[in-house]
Amino acid sequence: MYERVLIPLDGSELAESILPFAEKLAGPLDAEILLLRVVEPLSTAAALANGDVVGPDGLFLEQVRAKEYLSNLQERLGERGLRARSVLGLGVPATEIVEHAKAHKADLIAMSTHGRSGFGRLVFGSVAEEVLRTAPVPVLMIRMVARKAASPVEVRTS
Repeated sequence: MYERVLIPLDGSELAESILPFAEKLAGPLDAEILLLRVVEPLSTAAALANGDVVGPDGLFLEQVRAKEYLSNLQERLGERGLRARSVLGLGVPATEIVEHAKAHKADLIAMSTHGRSGFGRLVFGSVAEEVLRTAPVPVLMIRMVARKAASPVEVRTS
């Protein structure tokens, strides 16, 4: 059924929440999991605002971090008996995800979405929505909600 599942990740815990679903799908099918991390070149202003290194050195450092991140995840999946490999993309995330799905002959794209709506969606856009609209293969999308910090005081009622 599925031979290769592309999983785009942005380095966040929220994005990684798709992994247990993908593992349950890929494992019994002996499908390969293809982990993708897209590094988006920052403008000089955005880099300075984040305290990052500006220019080619900053981009290089981000790519090194992304490769290490992917390598760790790939190793973790391998330890669970799953076939996994990783690729690094450079550019606009939604475009890169779709292009990598085509280039690597993915049968499925599996990803989580932040589930933004309203103003947040307008300002930040939606990578997941763009992938869903333009993907050449089926997309498994899981809407995840960020965990709220635990309350310092637990209130119990009887």
